[in-house]
Order: sequence, then structure tokens, then C-alpha cells
Amino acid sequence: MKKAFLVLKDGTVFEGYSFGADGESIGEVVFNTSMTGYQEILTDPSYKGQIVVMTYTQIGNYGVNDEDIESIGGPKVEGFVVREYQDYPSNWRAKGSLKEYLQKHGIVGIQGIDTRALTKHLRDNGAQMGIISTIDSNIESLHKKVLNHSDISEIDHVNTVMCKEPYWFHKDDLPLCIVYDYGVKQNILKNLKRVGFSVLVVPGKMPAEEVLAMNPNCIMLSNGPGDPQILTYAVENAKKIIGKKPLFGICLGHQILGLALGGRTYKLKFGHHGGNHPVKDLKTGTIAITAQNHNYCVDIDSLKGQVRLTHKNLYDGTEEGMEHVEYPIFSVQHHPEAGPGPNDALDVFDQFRKIVKEFEKV
Repeated sequence: MKKAFLVLKDGTVFEGYSFGADGESIGEVVFNTSMTGYQEILTDPSYKGQIVVMTYTQIGNYGVNDEDIESIGGPKVEGFVVREYQDYPSNWRAKGSLKEYLQKHGIVGIQGIDTRALTKHLRDNGAQMGIISTIDSNIESLHKKVLNHSDISEIDHVNTVMCKEPYWFHKDDLPLCIVYDYGVKQNILKNLKRVGFSVLVVPGKMPAEEVLAMNPNCIMLSNGPGDPQILTYAVENAKKIIGKKPLFGICLGHQILGLALGGRTYKLKFGHHGGNHPVKDLKTGTIAITAQNHNYCVDIDSLKGQVRLTHKNLYDGTEEGMEHVEYPIFSVQHHPEAGPGPNDALDVFDQFRKIVKEFEKV
């Protein structure tokens, strides 16, 4: 097996073996606590700019297939880190191995490292930039490359993963939901279809005036990668839509709404990434186990008087959802569509459909 190295910005080094494409890649290193669903994680556009560490020890046992893909064009992660790669997939849907999939799409992977130690390091010291390399074994050289690379908060990764032209995901004689694509997951679009919308996806930079001219019944702001504060075009578009149409935001879309309403966002120490986060609905008192993938949160105190807190993370108390006190606007920080993860929060889409119906009666 070919040696590979992972070097973090703080100089910490992990030595392992390559199991993906040859080369090297730089990204923000984060850990994901999901036990399954690695293909959905790899293809989630929200991970653009990041190197993902899986905390579950054996990865690859069920291979890859044609159904569990969350974005067009294959994986979006910068690199993939696992404890033990399983090279003999066994699943009736499998079309190939994870290793072949990574090689096909040019994704660098490293296995055989102590992912428990790496996860504890990131938990204690925070998510940080890192580099995986199979072609350079000079640690000093690799460390310099990381130090000289831009931080993830300085790069607009949305511009890379969003669609370039509008396209119909589902067209029917149904209320029209226009989705601003900042890196939208396919399972979000499927759930919008499920609750009774025609779904038109538009680029994240499309001017709000053009979107409103299509006279949609509602607008959704999708998930996506990176720091919301650098997405000034998205924030400005959201400002122009507020009060005109029902608005729904998921993850990055939730953060963009927070900024558009005049609030603040802040970065979590190591983010929430996984499929086992308990979230409490403050209206009903029910608790859902949710899928999550974000490094940033909305400071709900910066929006006092404008929004009500609707959901709360029971791990660390951070906010997970809000609704506007006047307009038909609400958003969640977690991923109700899962993909991967539990389906406890799917009713969020049904809630949005209900809000749109009530708005149409006014």
C-alpha cells in the first residue's frame, strides 16, 4: 500500500495509506459521526472545501451505487479520511467499490490512521485546514502548503457547486417553489416534490428581481458550503424577497436568512457533522434525531423582536430553527431531508407546505 500523509495547520501529522486517487488536496478538516451513508456525505455539496474524517471505524463495506448520490457530478469533498477501508463491498445495489469511486472522481483518500485521536484533536483544538498527500512525504513542505493556503472562510465555494442555469427538477400543475441553489442536495428537492410542489432550481446568483418576476408561490434557500458572511449576493437577494413570498431556509440558507434580517452568524469550534444530533421543537416539545452538517450558526439574540426560536440543539444548546414574527418565513439549521440520517424531521417540509397554503388564502 502506498503511504499517505495528513498534516494539519497546527503541525500535527498523521501517517497512513492511500486508498483513493493519487495526489494531494487541501481543505478544512472536520469529523462526521454518521455510522453509514458515506456516499451521501461524499456527494453533499456542503462539504466542498472540506476534508471529511469518518469516526466510524470500518468504511466501504457496502460499496457505492447509483441511487445514494446527493449532487450532480460526483463527490464534492476535498479529501476523505477513514480508520479502516473495506475493499470487498457486499450489497445488492453496489455498482463498485468506494476506492474505485474515489479514484474515478480524483478524490484523495487516506486510511490506517487513528481517527479517534484525530477526532479528539479536532474537538479540543477546533476544525482547521489540513492537507492529504500521496506524492509528497516531506512534512515541512506539506505544512508550508497548508499555511500558505486560503482559509475556507475566504473562499466562495458556493460559486463552484451551484448550477449555472435554471432547471426543472419537477414540473407539474402544482404550486411553484423556486429553489436558490447554493449547493442543494437532491433529497431536499425530492421532499419538496413529495409535499406537492413543482420545483424549479436556479443559480445562487440569480437576481431576486428575476426570481420574483416568475411569480413563484414560495422560495427556498438551500444548503451549501462555507462561511455565509462572504456570500453578499445571496444575502442581498434574500433581503429583496423578505415579505414578498413565503421563504424557507435550510442550513446555509438559514444562515443567509439570519444575515438578511440584519443578524449575525458565528463559527462553531468544530461544527456539527453527523446523523445523531437531538433537536427539540420548542413549540411541541418533541425531540427529533437529526442529520447535521454546518460550521456556522445564527446568533438568535441579534434578531430579537424579529424572529422566534423554534428549535434547539440538545447537545450544546445552539439554535436550530427560527420563524419570523410577521412574515411567512422560517428556517432550520439541521437537515430535515437527512440523506444520510434519520427521517425524524421530515415534517418540516410539510410545515412549509402548510405555511404556503395559508399565505395563499390571505
